[in-house]
Amino acid sequence: MLPLFAVYQIVHKVAICMRFFVTFFIIVFSFFRVFACTNLLAGKSATIDGSTMITYAADSYMLYGALYHYPARTYPPGSMLDIYEWDTGEYLGKIKQVENTYAVIGNMNEHQVSIAESTFGGREELQDSTGILDYGNLMYITLQRARSAREAIRVMTSLVEEYGYYSSGESFSIADPNEVWVMEMIGKGPRNKGAVWVAQRIPDDCITAHANQARITTFPLDDKTNCLYSVDVIAFAREKGYFRGRNKDFSFSDTYAPLDYGALRACEARVWSFFRQNNPEMEKYITYIKGETVERMPLWIKPVKKISIQDMQAFMRDQYEGTELDITKGFGAGVYGSKLRISPLSFKVDGVEYYHERPIATQQTGFSFVAQMRNWLPPHVGGILWFSVDDAASSVYVPMYSGINSVPECFDEDNGNLLEYSSTSAFWVFNRVSNFAYPRYSMVMPDIKKVQEYWETSFHTLIPSIDKAVIGMPVEDARRFLTNFSHTQAANVIASWKKLDEFLLVKYLDGVIKKENNGKFAQNEKKIPLEVIRPGYPEAYLRQMIQENPGLRAKSQAEMDSRISMEKLENNKETK
Repeated sequence: MLPLFAVYQIVHKVAICMRFFVTFFIIVFSFFRVFACTNLLAGKSATIDGSTMITYAADSYMLYGALYHYPARTYPPGSMLDIYEWDTGEYLGKIKQVENTYAVIGNMNEHQVSIAESTFGGREELQDSTGILDYGNLMYITLQRARSAREAIRVMTSLVEEYGYYSSGESFSIADPNEVWVMEMIGKGPRNKGAVWVAQRIPDDCITAHANQARITTFPLDDKTNCLYSVDVIAFAREKGYFRGRNKDFSFSDTYAPLDYGALRACEARVWSFFRQNNPEMEKYITYIKGETVERMPLWIKPVKKISIQDMQAFMRDQYEGTELDITKGFGAGVYGSKLRISPLSFKVDGVEYYHERPIATQQTGFSFVAQMRNWLPPHVGGILWFSVDDAASSVYVPMYSGINSVPECFDEDNGNLLEYSSTSAFWVFNRVSNFAYPRYSMVMPDIKKVQEYWETSFHTLIPSIDKAVIGMPVEDARRFLTNFSHTQAANVIASWKKLDEFLLVKYLDGVIKKENNGKFAQNEKKIPLEVIRPGYPEAYLRQMIQENPGLRAKSQAEMDSRISMEKLENNKETK
C-alpha cells in the first residue's frame, strides 16, 4: 500500500494533468469557433407581416448540420440531467431536471421561443473550466423550460448562477412572438461560479445583429422593462481593474471584450453588411470596419423599409456583394469568382498579418435558420423554423413548423456524421453540390440559384394555405398534418438536390460545358452532345498568367522559319 503522502502526490499530479487537458481542449475548440456564427434580428414592427425574426448561422468545421429534436416530457421528482459539452461531448456534470419540459424543434420551442448565439470570446482569464453549463446546453435546456423571451433570460441567468458558466463570452439572441432581445454574457474566471451579463430588448421597429463580437456598450441602468443585467456587472469589472469610470459610462463590450482588428474586419463587418442593406446611412461605417475611425455602429437601427422573410433569407446569403469587401472578386477569388477561402482566416507573410474577408454566408456552416414567430396564430402553427444545412448561399431554407412531432430523416442528427457519409443526409447532399461549385463558382451558381429559387418560391406560396388548413383542426391533428408537410418538403428538396448534383457533373464534366435548356441537354438521336462550350479563362486571369509565364506565347511563323540547330544554340550560349 502506498503511503498517504505518496497517494496525495499522485492525485495532485493527476488533477494538474486533468486541468491542463481540459484547458487545452477548451482552447482548441474555442479556436475552431473563432469568428464562427452570425445572428440577424428584427422586431415585429420592422417586418412586413408583423412577425419577429432571428437568424442563426452555426459555422464550424467541427459541426455536423442536423435539426435537433427534444420532445415534451414529464420527469419524476428528483431527476437529474447529465450535461455534455455541446462542441466536444465532454462530460461536465449534472443539474436538477424540472418536472415538465416543452417540445423543441431545432432552436424553437412549442411556445415560439427561439434562441441563437455567436461567440465573442472576450477576456480569456474569465473562462471557468469548472462550470457545468456551456453555451449550447444553456440554449437547449432553456428552450425546454421557457414560455417567453423574458422567462428564457431568467432561466439562463439563474442556471449559470447555480451551476457555473463553462464557455467563453457569448452573445445570445432570444425572441418570442412579441419581443426580441440580445443578451451578452461572460464568466467570472476559474472556480468563480456565475457570470456577468446584460440583456437589452430591441425596439419593435428596429433590427440588430451580432457576429462574434460583443455589441452592447453603455446601457440604461434604470429601465427594467427594456434592459436587464447582473447585479455585479459593473462592480466585478471594478474589482478586476477593468473599469474605473462612472457607472453611466460603463460599456460591457469595451470592458469585457475589447476590440481588435480581427473583431472589426471579420466580425463587425458582417453586422455592417446587414445594416447597410437596410439603411444607406450605415455605409459610412466602412471606415470603422477597416480600422480607420473609432465611432462604433449603434446596437440597433431602423430599416428604411420593412423586412420580409425572403429578405432575411437573402441577408443570410450575403458575401459583401457590391462592396469593396466582395469576397467573389479579386485575386483571392481565383479564376471563377469563388467565395471559398481555405482556412485559417488570417495569415502572415514576412511577419505581417493579413485577413481574408469573412462574410455571413460561409463554407463551414453546419446549419442555419431563419426563425419566424407569428403572434396572431396558435403556437403550434405560428412558429416556423426555416432550416437549411451547409453554406446558406447554395442551400435551401425548408419550413419546419414549431408544432411538428419529429424531424425529417434527411435532417436527423443520427443520419451520418462528419466522418461518415450518408447518401440520405441533407448535410452531405448539399455539401456535394457546394463543394463541386466552389472551384467554378461564377459558372455553376446560376444553376444552383435557379433550383434554390424554385423551391423557396414554392414554399412561400404554400405557407398561407397550410396555415389556413390547420387553423380549425384539433391540435394533435394539426401537428400530424404539419409534421407530414415539413417531412414531405424536406424529402422533395433532397431528391431535387441529388438530381442537381448529377446534372452539374454531367454539364461541367472535364472543364467544358454541355449546352442545355431548362435541364434538357442538346443531343442527337445517339445521345451525343450537339455542342460543348469551351469557357476558357477571363482576360484578367490570362494576362496574369502570361505575365508569370511568358514562355506560353506562341511562336510566329517568322520565328519558326528562323529556328537553328541545337549545336548552334549551345555555341551561342557559350559565347554569351
